[in-house]
This record gives sequence, C-alpha cells and structure tokens, in this order.
Amino acid sequence: MIEQSQHPILENLATSVLVLDSELRIEYVNPAAETLFEISAKKAYGRQWSDIATTSNGFIDLLQSSLDTTHPFSERELALTTAGNKTITVDCTVTPMLEPQYGKGLLIEIISLDRQLQISKEETLISQHHAVSALIRGMAHEIKNPLGGLRGAAQLLERELPSEELKEFTQVIIHEADRLQNLVDRMLGPIKLPAKQPVNIHMVMERVRSLARAEVPPGISVKFDYDPSIPDLNADPEQLIQAVLNLVRNALQALGEEGEIILRTRTQRQFTIGHQRHKLVALIEVIDNGPGIPDEILDTIFFPMITGRADGSGLGLSIAQSLINRHGGLIECTSKPGNTVFQILLPLENS
Repeated sequence: MIEQSQHPILENLATSVLVLDSELRIEYVNPAAETLFEISAKKAYGRQWSDIATTSNGFIDLLQSSLDTTHPFSERELALTTAGNKTITVDCTVTPMLEPQYGKGLLIEIISLDRQLQISKEETLISQHHAVSALIRGMAHEIKNPLGGLRGAAQLLERELPSEELKEFTQVIIHEADRLQNLVDRMLGPIKLPAKQPVNIHMVMERVRSLARAEVPPGISVKFDYDPSIPDLNADPEQLIQAVLNLVRNALQALGEEGEIILRTRTQRQFTIGHQRHKLVALIEVIDNGPGIPDEILDTIFFPMITGRADGSGLGLSIAQSLINRHGGLIECTSKPGNTVFQILLPLENS
C-alpha cells in the first residue's frame, strides 16, 4: 500500500505511523513506529496487528468496524503492550483508507504519552543542569579569590614564625585551603573542550571494561551486549571513557561485593534529546542489579554533592553529565531494586 522508501515525510515524523490492509496485516511502519514497537519494518511487514501489540479487549473489533464502516475513531490513553512485553500509554487515531489500486486499509497514528512526559523531564533536567553549572561557576569565583588570599597570608606568616611548632598551624591552613581549591575545581568539572574525532563507541566501551576489571571484586560480573551496526560518532574518546567509567564505578559502589553489570549499546531513530530531534541517536546503557537509588534523591543525583553513600563525593555523576552535555547528549536514570539503568544518549547524525 505504501512503499517504504518513497515517503520521506513519513520517515521523519515523530508520530508513529502504521498502515494495515483489509486483513489487519501490516503494510508499512515508519521509523518512529519501529522504535516504539521495537521491531524493524522488514520483520513487521505482513504480520497481524496482534503480533506486535496487545491492547484492551475490543480494540481489534474497533479496527474491523472502522474498516467495514469507513468511520475513523480515536482512543485516548490506550494501554498498549508491545511484543517485547513493554507497556506504554498512547493516544491512537485510526483513519480508513480506500485506494483503488490496493483496496481497503487503515492508517494508524500513535503518539506515545510516556515519551512526551520523558521529553518534558529531559528538558527540565537540562535546564536544571545549566542553572546549577552557572551557580557553581559564580560561587567558585567568589570562593577562589579569598582562598588565594588566605593561602598567601598563611605562607607569609609561616616565614615570620620563629617556632616550628607554630608553623604546623600555618601548614594546616595551607593544606585546607588547597583541599577546598581542589574541591571547587572538581565541582566545576573538566575545563578542557572536547577534542572531537571519529570514534567507535565500542572501543570506548571495551576500554572502560578493561579499566573496570582492575576494580571489580570476584563476586561481580561485567557483561556486554553490543549492537555492532552503530556508526562512528564525532566525539572526544577520553571524555566519553571518563563519563562511562564514572557510571560503571557508581554501579560497582552500589553493588558492593557481588552482583552484575551489563554494558549495552543500541540505536534510536527519530529521537528527541531535550529540545532537539535527531534522526539517529546512540543509546549506551550501564545496568546493574543492585539495591537501587533511593526515591528521595533519584531526581537530583546529577547535582554536585548529591550521593546516597556515606563515603561518596557526589561528583562522579555530575561530571559525567557535564561531559555528555558537551557532546550534545544527555544521561538519564531509572531505578528500582534489582534494576538500575543509566542511559547515555548521543546524537549520531553529524558523525
């Protein structure tokens, strides 16, 4: 009914579009629908609607009725379960089609409400990160100046003191001033701009795995699940390694002495990061089966000094987010006991 390669407008829509024939078999899915249903157009072609999605009782009858009567209909907040057992909430519009060359069919347009909520959350996360970064830069300027004066005065005082015992006190002042200076620098994050070049993301992931192996206790396994079809991206490999390594170390600290970490790579088509929509996005996941992140800090874990551990600095995740933001990407997190997932999203269209 619709040739897959002849409709670039449909190919670039954010709305998921499917076309069913008179037997409710799939004739066409656009890239947004491929992502939503986690199935390629090639595999979806010719299959029944019920093969790729389970909906509420009566929805198939509504589809058949729309075919018979040629009346369109809409379903709001429809609960839909994909073949991959993922449940999502969508708005769905069904429009009958009658083409002399092909006969009857249905055009189905689906908007994922879950994704709309996620986009709103991403926009808020990016805005908050920029606001916090600006605040920290302002505070750092105000803190560094008196710290420099304090350290300099302590050094001058040390030269004038006759007793070595008294000089111990000036050394305490100098060391504490240096410690505060280092803390402020770490809160500011990396200063160096990304030195971008074509990078194979799996080279980055394998480098992280090799570094993590030196820190992994015997009771923790680090597995990988890569998509080898991901193209090279334009990025700074050292900064990506640092960002992913920070996430892996965070997972290691959450697990303690035993558990499992999975490094996974995938792609997403027609995906929105914050305000901008991208044709192709690399999805990098760091998954652990630890106790999960407490609900009370889950929304603020990318802020500096926020940590769920007594011995944590609260800077690793903030630095990772800053590094990925510099590449036009974003880090998201979902967590429940036994399944914490950090997702790095990086645009690929400029690679």
